[in-house]
Amino acid sequence: MKGLIRLLLLLGLSASAHAQLPTPPQIEASSYVLYDFASQQVLADFNSMQRVEPASITKIMTAYVAFDELARGHVTLDDQVLISEKAWRTEGSRTFVEVGKHVRFEDLLMGSIVQSGNDATVAIAEHIAGDEAVFAQLMNKHAARLGMKGTHYENATGLPAAEHYTTAYDVALLSHALIRDFPEDYRRFSEREFSFGHRGVIRQQNRNLLLEMDPGTDGIKTGHTEAAGFCLAASSVREGRRLISVVMGTDGPRSRARASKALLDYGFRFYENVALFGADKPVLRLRAWKGDATELPVGVAQTVTLSLPRGTADRLDVQPTVVGPVIAPIAAGQTLGSVTLSVDGKTLRTVPLTALQPLAKGSLFTQLVDTIRLWLDI
Repeated sequence: MKGLIRLLLLLGLSASAHAQLPTPPQIEASSYVLYDFASQQVLADFNSMQRVEPASITKIMTAYVAFDELARGHVTLDDQVLISEKAWRTEGSRTFVEVGKHVRFEDLLMGSIVQSGNDATVAIAEHIAGDEAVFAQLMNKHAARLGMKGTHYENATGLPAAEHYTTAYDVALLSHALIRDFPEDYRRFSEREFSFGHRGVIRQQNRNLLLEMDPGTDGIKTGHTEAAGFCLAASSVREGRRLISVVMGTDGPRSRARASKALLDYGFRFYENVALFGADKPVLRLRAWKGDATELPVGVAQTVTLSLPRGTADRLDVQPTVVGPVIAPIAAGQTLGSVTLSVDGKTLRTVPLTALQPLAKGSLFTQLVDTIRLWLDI
């Protein structure tokens, strides 16, 4: 126990009074999830793995693919995109692009992200992949790479299709990847309005009401069809901490905004993030054998962030496990075991325990002596 207390002090955790975590707010939705960006932990959820229609939340992946293509240099913001009849005729929300006209790629992006324009979205897909069905293949490849196991796309817009589905949890994974991989491009999702038009400018507001309700909210995307209900993937930052909420299947625009805000408020109020370890902070110093040193510092390659209920940091249990004796040579970064982090018996994370510095072979005499000691289990 004393050793554990010393380790907790080493990690910089302060003791605080035990707290009983309140239950999440009652949300009238078919499914939802509250996700911490830094720790990548689920803080609250309901039916988060249940397949649902994503509606226009689909356009988060459309934007992700577009940002990736921009980063690779396959398209540019200044590309002039010819609007096809298919794009022009696409039903639902519109940016009001006109068939046969050329539209700047950046305007199409803004039309898709801010106005949720299906016509602009199809034009993006056709410009990148030549055909919307081919673009959907790109979407599915990214989904698989990101671990979105409950998602399959058939189109770029989110219009209903038999095999077009996702889960609240997968939308959270995608939202995390969008913000992590394309932080500069992500800023477009915070725009309150966008104006476009060939025959007179048409100004449309962003449908994400949280942009007005919560100063920390900077995205992400709304969605609605009759079958999907009203959906919202949102992200908010308060005091440097970011949370992501995904609410699916509510009964109206304000309902999805209120539900999302309730979840975000809950996460910010009742959870805190704790940063543990670091590349220069040994967790243990292990007995080293046959090396040029008798001890080897081991730790975690990078800082680990956990989301903990407020007041439970003193109940964090840190359990290191080392696999076998440490015998030279050992390379810096070599995995030697693991560290399991848990609170009240619930495992939160298991991370590799690695050598923080190399261990070279010792002299022949040292190797001989240590070999004998290992045989005798001294």
